[in-house]
Amino acid sequence: MEKDPFRIRGHVPDFDIIVAELASRSADTRKRMQMTEVAYGDGPSETVDVFVPADASGPLPVHMFIHGGYWRMFSKRDFSLIAETVTEAGAGAIAVIVDYALMPGVRMATIVDQVERAKQWILDNITSFGGDPARLTVSGHSAGAQLAAMLIREKKKPSGIKAALLLGGLYDLAPLQKSFLKAEIGITDEEVVRFSPMNHSYESGTKVSVLVGSRETAPFHEQAGAFARLLCRQGLDVSYRLILGRHHMDSVRDLGDSGSLAGIELTRLVAASA
Repeated sequence: MEKDPFRIRGHVPDFDIIVAELASRSADTRKRMQMTEVAYGDGPSETVDVFVPADASGPLPVHMFIHGGYWRMFSKRDFSLIAETVTEAGAGAIAVIVDYALMPGVRMATIVDQVERAKQWILDNITSFGGDPARLTVSGHSAGAQLAAMLIREKKKPSGIKAALLLGGLYDLAPLQKSFLKAEIGITDEEVVRFSPMNHSYESGTKVSVLVGSRETAPFHEQAGAFARLLCRQGLDVSYRLILGRHHMDSVRDLGDSGSLAGIELTRLVAASA
C-alpha cells in the first residue's frame, strides 16, 4: 500500500487511464476548435494556446489555465479539453492554456517567472483575439494551483486578475521535501520560503475558489483548508468546496466537463467576470 500521500499514482488505480484520456480528449479539442499557438517568450516551452469560441462577438472574458504535474511533467497539450468548458461559459469566453519549462531542468523561480510573463502577455495582447483584458480569470490544478496563487500575490503592480479557481493545490511546499519528489526535483529550503503560497499576502479584491476532491489524500485537504483560512483572514472573498467523489486526477478531468461539479465551478467563475 502506498505510504507517500503525495505520490498520486499510488493512490489512483486508474491514473494512467485518466492521463491517456486527458491527452486523447485534448487532441480532439484541438482538432475541432479554433486555436492559435503563440509565444510569450523566447524559450521552447514559453507558449500558450489560445482558444476562441465560434461565432462569438464583442470583447470576451478571458480565462488562463495552468496545468499541474509537480512542476516536472505534463504540458499544455494535455489539458486543451478545459477550453471546452471555458469557451461555453456564459455568452462565451477565450481560453488560454499555458505551457512552461519543467523541473529539474529549471528551478521553480524560472517557472514562476514564466507564468507571470504568460499572464502579462495575455493582458497586453488578448484584445487582438477579441478578448477583454479587464475580465481575466485564472485557474490551476495541483502545482498549477500553486502557480496561479503566486500570480495573485500582493505586489507593487496589480495582477489584473479578477478571480482564481485553485483545484487540488499545494500551498505549503515544505512537506514535499520529504516526499518522493526529493529525488526527482529536490525542492530547496529557499524555494519553500519563496514559493509556498502560505507565506504570502494576497490582493484583497480578488475572488478565490479553493476546491479539493473529497477522495484526495490528507495533505491536500489540510493545505486547502489552511490556505482558504489564510485568504479569509486577509480579507479576500473566498469560497471553499469539496468536489464529492473525486480524487486528484478525475477532479481535473472534470474541468473539461461543464456539467460536472468542478466544471460548474469553473463556468461560474468565468461567467461572473462578464
